[in-house]
Order: sequence, then C-alpha cells, then structure tokens
Amino acid sequence: MQPDDTTLKDLAQGLGEQLGMRKLSLAAAESCTGGWIGKVLTDVSGSSTWFERGFVTYSNESKVAMLGVRQSSLDAHGAVSETVAREMAEGACHWSRAQVAVAVTGIAGPDGGSLDKPVGTVWIAWRWADGRVEAREFHFPGDRESVRRHTVLAALEGLKSGLSR
Repeated sequence: MQPDDTTLKDLAQGLGEQLGMRKLSLAAAESCTGGWIGKVLTDVSGSSTWFERGFVTYSNESKVAMLGVRQSSLDAHGAVSETVAREMAEGACHWSRAQVAVAVTGIAGPDGGSLDKPVGTVWIAWRWADGRVEAREFHFPGDRESVRRHTVLAALEGLKSGLSR
C-alpha cells in the first residue's frame, strides 16, 4: 500500500517540529521526485523557518552545476548510485545555509531500468548537522507514481528517524 497525502503531511509536520526545536534548517536535493519533497515540506504552515531550499536536479548536468556532483562519479557509478546520492546531499548543504539535507536519485519508470538497476531502484542520502552522511538503497514496487511517493515517504522517515537519535 502506498502512503497517502495525509501520511506525508503528518510526517512533514512532525519533521518540521523536530527541526524547529533544534533550530536546524533543511535543504532537499531531488532528482526522481522532481520537487515533491519540497512540496510536501512547504505544505506545512511555518515551514519557512526550517526549510531552507530545494534543488531539483533531474539531469546529470544540473547535478554537477548546482550541487557539485563530480562528473567522474556520474561516469563511474551512474546517477542512481550511493556515491552520487552522497555527493548530492553534501552539495545541498554546501550550496545552502542548511545544516541538514536529504538527497534522492532513482529510476521511477516505466522506462530507464536495467538488470543492475531495475525500475524502483532509489538511493537516498541524508547529511546531518555534524557532517555525517548516510545513504541507503531502496527498491520500491509499483508504477511511477508509487515509486515516487514511496521515495518521498522514505526520505522524510529517514530524516525524522535520524533527528531522533
């Protein structure tokens, strides 16, 4: 079952409360979700106090130009990889005033998959205020809408969990 809008809104609200209490701001670097994380976060009233900015970097060129992802990383690992997700998260903090970032890159389908990286493969990276970067690979089921919706949910859940530690 895919997450509904109410689930995403409630999660974003709770995440905003956590960031606000810690006086932290967040940046999002999005590829396969095309700005959906930023949309969910900015649906929360008062989000301007903790959501610093979003980067929608759908093309490889934009990942390099806007986030500082290395072309060599894209060439060696592809856009949907742990290395690129980590570099996106680092870049989001570097090119903003945020202390925390989330980055997503994946294959939402229905085209673009391969044997090594089938449709539904997504890498999410989180960059924390202490400079640590964590990344995790996911394999989400369903159509394009479902993969993207699950990606938004996992990105927000990862943020909320990481901030609770």
